[in-house]
Amino acid sequence: MSEKVLMKGNEAIAEAAIRAGCRHYFGYPITPQTEVAAYMAKRMPKIGGTFLQAESEIAAINMVYGVSAAGLRVMTSSSSPGISLKQEGISYLAGSDLPALIVNVQRGGPGLGGIQPSQSDYFQATKGGGHGDYHLIVLAPASVQEMADLTVKAFELADRYRMPAMILADGTMGQMMEPVVLPEESGVTVEKPWALTGTKNQRSHNIVNSLYLVPEKLESINLERYKRYEAIMKNEPSCESYLMEDAEICIVAFGIAARVAKNAITAARAKGIRVGLIRPITLWPFPSEAVAEAAKRVKAFISVELSMGQMIEDVRLAQSCQRPVYLCSRTGGMIPSPEDVMESIEKLTGGEL
Repeated sequence: MSEKVLMKGNEAIAEAAIRAGCRHYFGYPITPQTEVAAYMAKRMPKIGGTFLQAESEIAAINMVYGVSAAGLRVMTSSSSPGISLKQEGISYLAGSDLPALIVNVQRGGPGLGGIQPSQSDYFQATKGGGHGDYHLIVLAPASVQEMADLTVKAFELADRYRMPAMILADGTMGQMMEPVVLPEESGVTVEKPWALTGTKNQRSHNIVNSLYLVPEKLESINLERYKRYEAIMKNEPSCESYLMEDAEICIVAFGIAARVAKNAITAARAKGIRVGLIRPITLWPFPSEAVAEAAKRVKAFISVELSMGQMIEDVRLAQSCQRPVYLCSRTGGMIPSPEDVMESIEKLTGGEL
């Protein structure tokens, strides 16, 4: 087994991306994800890769488009306002069926907001963000180990389904240090017959494009893409279930909020309150079946978030509003404490919510 090393979450993402075969990084510094770019700036020149600090986030995402079109693994990273600037380019990637990794280490908003952690980009990540009918595969790590593991998985899923994938972390995940076992170097070469690699007079020209002026053609392209999305929704949802076997209350939380929730669950169980946790690992596709199955047994749900309440809508939709869903949240860069979550649990069991 590989040795554990102590790393920041942002550094773990960068090193895992390199080990997954990414040799091209384009970005622009913004707190709290700047360590991703700083790490890439040090490592890429040493391994024959490309690091480029673009003149803007808009430039960076379009550089990602170009490298992906050439069939190579490529990534960018930013934090909330920077990701907003990339949205048009992300839509172009989706419209051209190009795989790429986008990392969002979230900060408080809207606007410039603050540099403290947040989960308020959930809607942007899971509902599209840019223009048109499209999705991103969205993965939500809850440890530094998962920052590394899910980076590798994001590249694999992006290539498999020919679409962009996003790591949606928060500032806490990016800045915290934990022991991590880094993935082995990937020797896998993914065949991409659609890529722009030059014909060498051996094949017809490939075209990477998102412009279809004949509406019937654009419709057919969108319908085909949604068939892939259906396969993803069937095959790729992932979540952690914690103490759900006898739970009467189900907490749904991801990232740092899930770690806080586990502490509250321990305290609640000590008082004889049967609480469990569903932690979505894929935010899109959302683990709807797990939530719907839980709704058959539990009396209510609590959505714990670092936002004014965004994932709560998917929790309600997943179980067709069969059970009430309450919100426990902090925003603006604040993190709910275990005591905040425990207070919500006790209010619910006491009939106050």
